[in-house]
Amino acid sequence: MAEEIIKDSEEKVGNANFIHDFIDEDIAKGGQFEGMTVHTRFPPEPNGYLHIGHAKAVCIDFGTAEKYGGMCNLRMDDTNPTKEDEEYVDAIKEDIEWLGFTWDDRFYFASQYFEKMYEGAEELIKKGLAYVCELTPEQMREYRGDLSTPAQSPYRDRPIDESLDLFRRMRAGEFEDGKMTLRAKIDLTSGNFNMRDPVLYRINRITHHRTGDEWCIYPMYDFAHPIEDSLEGITHSLCSLEFEAHRPLYNWVVENVTLPSKPRQIEFARLGINNTVMSKRKLRQLVEEKYVDGWDDPRMPTLCGLRRRGYTPASIRNFCERIGVSKSNSTVDYAFLEHCLREDLNETAERTMAVINPVKLVITNYPEGQSEEFEIENNPNRPEDGTRKITFSRECYIEKEDYMDEPVKGYFRMFPGNEVRLKTTYIVKCTGCKRDENGELLEVYAEYDPKTKGGNAPDGRKIKGTIHWVDANNCENAEVRLYENLFTDPEPDVGEKNFIEYINPDSLKVLKNCKVESSIKNQRAPKSYQFMRLGYFCIDNKDSEEGNLVFNRSVSLKDGFKKKK
Repeated sequence: MAEEIIKDSEEKVGNANFIHDFIDEDIAKGGQFEGMTVHTRFPPEPNGYLHIGHAKAVCIDFGTAEKYGGMCNLRMDDTNPTKEDEEYVDAIKEDIEWLGFTWDDRFYFASQYFEKMYEGAEELIKKGLAYVCELTPEQMREYRGDLSTPAQSPYRDRPIDESLDLFRRMRAGEFEDGKMTLRAKIDLTSGNFNMRDPVLYRINRITHHRTGDEWCIYPMYDFAHPIEDSLEGITHSLCSLEFEAHRPLYNWVVENVTLPSKPRQIEFARLGINNTVMSKRKLRQLVEEKYVDGWDDPRMPTLCGLRRRGYTPASIRNFCERIGVSKSNSTVDYAFLEHCLREDLNETAERTMAVINPVKLVITNYPEGQSEEFEIENNPNRPEDGTRKITFSRECYIEKEDYMDEPVKGYFRMFPGNEVRLKTTYIVKCTGCKRDENGELLEVYAEYDPKTKGGNAPDGRKIKGTIHWVDANNCENAEVRLYENLFTDPEPDVGEKNFIEYINPDSLKVLKNCKVESSIKNQRAPKSYQFMRLGYFCIDNKDSEEGNLVFNRSVSLKDGFKKKK
């Protein structure tokens, strides 16, 4: 069944990798890069944390290099210092390493090429292919034209020497922010508006996180990107689909600036997932306005948030591989990401018992003060993980939902007169309960059958219900956090929607005074557990403290993606 689910999902999203087809052509005999080593790069802007959409790009960039025995650079695109910070640089490196990729010594910053970019800009001016323009941003929009009207600039025919002098004075800091720009001289009538004399440099007096106040002019990404790629020897510059219309400008820069190589840009569709947002600006708003508890809030689609929630590198890489690489934008069901995690944790997570809505079970005929040990497998799918010992005594904790005074149809758990199996230990018969004056359940009572040790009835009677439990005399208190989608709307930021209005008020439910096996007292993340019958959980290292472990539910046992199919 799982294979059918995966196949259906891949057919919807598209798993053919056309990028590899292009590269195969390029390195074949007579191709553009015949005999060359495939060289890619991942160029994030250090103005936020990486999210699941970036994970797809990471897997494509680094994965493509791996497939062809090539190299992949990590380059920080720090050409716009407005929101950039070293905090984000460190976080990006940590996330990529966590996914299992390495860049060796090929770690670069776009800012280390600022001088080369400036030289390239002067070269274009000297060739008559760039000019200094004094239109304001508002005027530039006004003179942009439309499909039947060409763009305009009264400064387009400015003499080369004058533009060169003004550009050098721009660098020297003689002009105020926004007073002038350097524009490429390409085609004011082009149907591709990116080619209508685009801006190459702007004045921006902001302290850069690496170069300080050395520069007051900064290159635009469309100008900087191809220069960086060429200087690093990139053969294939893999970009998201919104850069497809920018490719002619990429190629124009490569053709007209003296550079050591000519990379090829190839675009692929970005990853879209329902019930979330993946704009860094919107994610930053969630953080700064405290709708979430930081970039690593487990409800966030950031990689640090997913890691804190208990997602594994294998599950994310598997997800990215299965959705494939496409030229068409599409939206993947969030439940499919959960399916990939559930599939991985089913194989790797240690089984343990925890009670998140506890009520005390008193086994009235079990000797007071007595305790015994039972052996239980850590993971039935991994015999090499061995077993552990758990204790059992007269008083245990069970889930409140595992008891009813009067059972509904199909309910096989505890109710007066019914027998159930306490996982691994004994068969017990429920004899009643105790409630307070408000009807709140205080205790459940049962009697055990000593002849059923291990949970098996020697007379062959069938026991339909098996429930989990923890020893009340040998357990740990814990806080358990249950997560749902952060947004109630599958497309919270499409069109004119204000995504803030669709934040799910029930996206986080905190349960106090939960009970977990004492065997996990000293464990720490990133270890994952399957709480029997409840789901997959991991310890939250950020908030856990001595005497109060905090667990985040990574994903439920119920496969929502499978159900939808």
